[in-house]
Amino acid sequence: MRHILFCPIILFVSLFIFFLSFSPTQAAYRFANFKGRPPIHQFGGVSLAPVGLSPDQIKHAYNLPASGGSGIIAIVGAYDDKTIEKDLNIFSQQFNLPVCTTANGCFTKHAMGTTGNSGWAMETSLDVEWSHAIAPQAKILLVEAKTPSGKNLLDAIDYARKITGVVAVSMSWGGAEFSDEVSLDSHFVDSSGKITFFASSGDNGSGASWPAASPNVVAVGGTKLTFSKTGIVSSETAWNGSGGGVSAYEPEPQHQADYAITKAQGHRAIPDVSYNGAPESGFSIYKTTGKSKKGWYVVGGTSAGAPQWAGIKALGLSADNDKFYADKASTGNSNFFRDIRSGSNGDCGYYCEARKHYDYVTGLGSPLTTTF
Repeated sequence: MRHILFCPIILFVSLFIFFLSFSPTQAAYRFANFKGRPPIHQFGGVSLAPVGLSPDQIKHAYNLPASGGSGIIAIVGAYDDKTIEKDLNIFSQQFNLPVCTTANGCFTKHAMGTTGNSGWAMETSLDVEWSHAIAPQAKILLVEAKTPSGKNLLDAIDYARKITGVVAVSMSWGGAEFSDEVSLDSHFVDSSGKITFFASSGDNGSGASWPAASPNVVAVGGTKLTFSKTGIVSSETAWNGSGGGVSAYEPEPQHQADYAITKAQGHRAIPDVSYNGAPESGFSIYKTTGKSKKGWYVVGGTSAGAPQWAGIKALGLSADNDKFYADKASTGNSNFFRDIRSGSNGDCGYYCEARKHYDYVTGLGSPLTTTF
């Protein structure tokens, strides 16, 4: 009799443990639950003058031209930044960049809602100001989703990709992957085939995020630039916050399969490329909107790389994953990328360590040209 009672007890305990380990919240996490977050980090407080990196410094570091750009760079964010045009032009005046306003046709804002948000305003300042810094002659379209819900962000992306003249879409936000993400990959293509979509890989170290995980997106990881006293780049290493890894749901795209990325095992590898993102080597931005004081801030994160890579696309009109992987595999690969070979973003061994050629922290490397 004791034996007969014992079995149901064991079964009950086993099932109880199973259901504890199988989280209903995780099981239910799908696109409807997605909420985008901007991977941006403020370094220090507000100041009266810029103290972070200037456009001239970053252009010198990445061998980018002083001017140029064509087409429209679409910045997709959330919430309405009511002072962004004013902030952009304070930034432009400070760094001797061309005026970019609604009046002269350089800047357009499409707000899908009226609510503001200080954190997203910081991200908007970074994205708009630095895409303009990299490609001063390109136009900027800021599309502000009503909220950072998945649906609203996709609505903003769909609006941007249908505008004639857009050559790049920057998405400096992301969130955890979800089981139905593969069904959304079509939102990151356009009928003309001329638009490249860029997304931040995330700032939580090793791990994949969406929309960077989409094979149709250029995922941008993070590095840390160090300069000598004379302003020359002395080193560039992997930033420990850079997101990266292998997608749980997305299959390996053809350009990665052709390159033969080690340990991808038939899945999408992240990131594709990288860019300075460490907050301590952060970028100067000007911001008015929000509870924080107006003025100059130093910010970093992988969110800095997406809009600046979008600017690179506007400069050369050739930046996309098909060309990136072909260039990296060529004998002249050092003409296209700085290969980041040191640093890590976690304690997961191979997947967390920068190394020669492709790695899951900095991808193919950081840019050394605008033409791929």
